[in-house]
Amino acid sequence: MADSVANLNSVNEEKEEFNEKLVKLNRVAKVVKGGRRFSFSALVVVGDKNGRVGIGYGKANEVSEAIRKAVEKAKRDIVKINLKGNTIPHEVIGEFKSGKVVMKPASPGTGIIAGGPVRAVVELAGIKDILTKSLGSNNAINVVYATLNGLNKLMDINNILEFRGKTFKDLLG
Repeated sequence: MADSVANLNSVNEEKEEFNEKLVKLNRVAKVVKGGRRFSFSALVVVGDKNGRVGIGYGKANEVSEAIRKAVEKAKRDIVKINLKGNTIPHEVIGEFKSGKVVMKPASPGTGIIAGGPVRAVVELAGIKDILTKSLGSNNAINVVYATLNGLNKLMDINNILEFRGKTFKDLLG
């Protein structure tokens, strides 16, 4: 019994740990003999505002079920983002299909300069100062995935040195 209570508590803590944001809800109509059948798709971003963020896309015949599926998928696909204080370490371009998002680090106090879908991902990732510009497709799904692609490309100094096979001593000369 104690194990099930402990397990239940860990599940509740996990739910409280992440914030959820609905980016897009879409209603689709299928025309059948008796009339129209509606189904829904939901695009959700989940993050802890501390460098971890995930994206989920769910479809169902009811709105609440579509959102629930999207949240489950987002929590399953959470990634860790490299941050430098309240901004990103360097400029990066994220791409997904025809959507492109340019992201630049900003000085403290700038805030989040971003459109709707990009803003949702950046806020829940925990970035407080950033400049962004969405290019190409303005489809929310493409823009959100392009943003996540760009954030995944971010590297801090340790990653770069490891990638190049060098140490801090080599860097300093």
